[in-house]
Amino acid sequence: ISQTWTYGGIEFGVGRPELVGTHPDYRRRGLVRALLEEIHKQSAARGEMMQAITGIPWYYRQFGYEMALALDAARFSYAPQAPKLEEGVQEPFLVRPATEDDVPFLAQVYDAGTRRSLVACTRDEAQWRYELSGKSEPNVCRRDLRVIEAAGGERVGFLALSIRLWRGTLGVWVHELKPGVSWLAVTPSVVRYLWALGKRWAAREPVNQMERIAFRLGDEHPLYDVFHDLAPDKRQTYAWSVRVPDLAAFIRKVAPVLEQRLAESPLVGHGGELTISFYRSGLKLSFERGRLARVDSWQPTPEVRAGARFPDRTFVQLLLGHRSLEELKYAFADCTTANDEARALLEILFPK
Repeated sequence: ISQTWTYGGIEFGVGRPELVGTHPDYRRRGLVRALLEEIHKQSAARGEMMQAITGIPWYYRQFGYEMALALDAARFSYAPQAPKLEEGVQEPFLVRPATEDDVPFLAQVYDAGTRRSLVACTRDEAQWRYELSGKSEPNVCRRDLRVIEAAGGERVGFLALSIRLWRGTLGVWVHELKPGVSWLAVTPSVVRYLWALGKRWAAREPVNQMERIAFRLGDEHPLYDVFHDLAPDKRQTYAWSVRVPDLAAFIRKVAPVLEQRLAESPLVGHGGELTISFYRSGLKLSFERGRLARVDSWQPTPEVRAGARFPDRTFVQLLLGHRSLEELKYAFADCTTANDEARALLEILFPK
């Protein structure tokens, strides 16, 4: 599946090898390896700079992947946390099913929301139209799209919900408001609506009960910032498996983001070289007056100490903002920096 992702707003191609599986009678014969080698060739031919899969633990490390982007983090809200509407007060915001006329609005609001993330997936109007009406009724990947309106009818945001309760849980996969709208004002109405909707769905399924709302909105989200106690129960973050076959080319692609970070840092105007060792291979980043002038492959040697060393593919976690430099150094004893300059430069270029 070809997609366009962004890194700090810079677009690049991504190949999604979803889904991958082998019949039990044919496992441990190298079939998935052969499939992925072919997929990687096709993805490269399309000019895609990354492959990413939402796969099972560890498995895809065998094929050049690193678990390097947050996936499927969630927070859960229960009935006692639901905000109450004061008696005699009219609900200030209402929610309704999305229609074809809402597609441009969905695309615009989603695009604005992606700017909170270093890495995001672009979705044009055609993709939102497919999400709205292009999937079959029982498709478990289908989302129920709903628009949030002010009492006067102005559209202020939208939701993407699960299509049914799952083990008593109503899943919220997207909750976005257009810029300039207060999360503090809108969210209580949304949560009250979700509880009422979940109870209606539960009434259609006698074996099910509405027990909680799962906000599957990632590690960080404006809703969590404003309503800290609304969803206190957290689920630990999993991770995407990501393959970046040519790190030098990818870093050259996103150089404007790195240069902007440098320009806004104490190392503004920096010049010099940073060597990064992956033990069997490496990179050399050359800076001139704050510009990333060159990114070259570099071969580590025992005689020359690199500015920084990253075992296996752990550098990809730093590159994509999944882990900080200090977190990687804590977790991996053979992840090191040689001096303050290398440490400061890496922390500025690649913050969590």
